[in-house]
Amino acid sequence: MKERLDIAIASDHAGVELKLHLVKFLLKRGHNVIDMGVRRKARVDYPDYGKKVAKAVADGEVPLGILVCGSGIGMSIVANRYRGVRAALVHDHFTARMAKAHNNANIICLGARVSAKDLAEELVEVWLNTEFEGGRHQSRIEKIDL
Repeated sequence: MKERLDIAIASDHAGVELKLHLVKFLLKRGHNVIDMGVRRKARVDYPDYGKKVAKAVADGEVPLGILVCGSGIGMSIVANRYRGVRAALVHDHFTARMAKAHNNANIICLGARVSAKDLAEELVEVWLNTEFEGGRHQSRIEKIDL
């Protein structure tokens, strides 16, 4: 990664271990990480934390976000309710790369119950290092926000 990025991150109770791991991973790479919760495994409702990151990205407080829950599905649904947010649920290198290259995803969602820590690190790294291709993809993105 060439530049220091501001990245908001949050999880629910199912994703807290992976989220804390990713916070350390991102900090070691020199990024500014804004941890929006949770920090314990006590049961919480994922929408409460998904909204924090999605709102921060939608309002322009941070350019990028990462959300983690058990499957990643719930967080992606929550985040995509916010205008200007393009949250992508990623499972492998291909989906992480395409999330940015074709969809210019500004949030990625990960499933702590489906992605090991090493794989999650790789997916974040691929997403952060992939450039948006623009062109025909830009016109498609413009059709998303009505």
